[in-house]
Amino acid sequence: MQARAKQLGLDADVLLSEHPGHLTELARAAAADHDLVVVVGGDGTVNEVVNGLAGLDVELAVLPAGTGQDFGRTYGIPTRFDDAVRVALTGHTRTVDLGRATWAGGEHYFVNVGSVGMSGAVAQRANGMSKALGGRATFYYALVREFASWKNTEVTVRYDGGERRGPMHDVIVANGRWHGGGMKLAPDAVPDDGLFDVVLIGDITKLDFVTTSPKLYGGGHVHHPRVEVLRSATMEIDAATPLPVELEREPVGTTPARFEIVPRALRVRVPR
Repeated sequence: MQARAKQLGLDADVLLSEHPGHLTELARAAAADHDLVVVVGGDGTVNEVVNGLAGLDVELAVLPAGTGQDFGRTYGIPTRFDDAVRVALTGHTRTVDLGRATWAGGEHYFVNVGSVGMSGAVAQRANGMSKALGGRATFYYALVREFASWKNTEVTVRYDGGERRGPMHDVIVANGRWHGGGMKLAPDAVPDDGLFDVVLIGDITKLDFVTTSPKLYGGGHVHHPRVEVLRSATMEIDAATPLPVELEREPVGTTPARFEIVPRALRVRVPR
């Protein structure tokens, strides 16, 4: 892979992660001496690097790998290696917002999607499974398994100018459109408009799930009467029972949690 990238004109210092969180440190150090950081990996890998580059005057290019690739979908980055390298070399720079999530004992940036509720349990199950069938099949299987035993919880959501309270299945806090291996959870999200698209999935039933879950991949779920989409730059979420918080399909903690937009905090190299 390195040799092929060099043949195409991308000659770079290669840094390899040795432990979780190491890529954040490596990215921050690389940004001191370089104006472009190229990451090879999936959404979790990209997010570690994003946390090292947030707010710095450096560009991020991505060569998609791994199972999810939702970041690449959002920005139209090719999955074919040679094409992705060409974007890294000659692409257009797009300056986008980041999300910042805080919870008891933790704080983290994310570039694409975070959530509170069943999605955290789905992420944990999917991360413990084989990815032999690919990201889409893995995450959909995990979704089905978790939904069978999940109990909706009383949730309070406070956003700019309002509040929602009631039994909820999930609260999706989206800066990008795609999540969970190709689910179009926030079909109208724009990553540089200064707002989250917040998808409230209310007190849905087993029948709702059977009839609506296939629509997640095309964005049709947002038309369900128990689904609401809000737009806000900040979001505070709490629940009667602590709920899992996940960022880019990685479980990170539990509620209460706060999400806020950090405007124009990341420069991404995308196709022209």
